[in-house]
Amino acid sequence: MGYIEDLRQLVGNEPLILVGVAVAVINENAEILLQKRHDGVWGVPGGFLELGESTEEAGRREVFEETGLEVGKLDLVGVFSGKEHFVKLPNGDEFYPVTVSYVTTEIKSGELKVDGVETVELAFFKPNELPEDLNPIIKNLIKQYLLSRNR
Repeated sequence: MGYIEDLRQLVGNEPLILVGVAVAVINENAEILLQKRHDGVWGVPGGFLELGESTEEAGRREVFEETGLEVGKLDLVGVFSGKEHFVKLPNGDEFYPVTVSYVTTEIKSGELKVDGVETVELAFFKPNELPEDLNPIIKNLIKQYLLSRNR
């Protein structure tokens, strides 16, 4: 079991603060890699940190696990948190995520592969042609990234 599962055995469904990462992978055509999850919602690769892991390490690990790509330098886009991000899962678990968001244009190696566990589809999209079923946190990440590029 992982850190969160171990913690849940101690506290049950009580609200937790969990730190996660989201990584926007941008290809040479300035398109963003999105993944469709089993719930039908599109987002970027990401997930929660394991004990002792830096946010950058977690970001690279999650990108590789969920897409098959190895990425290099990660640039900080922003940190998203607060009561508006509160999550209550169908199993009753509750948490407030603190999401550290990165962007990378450095795809070092690998080929896109759908893992079937967390990802059911992968595709690159132009920033002005994003799918309708896009996670709201990811919309903010993309907006922040586009704003930072135009400064």
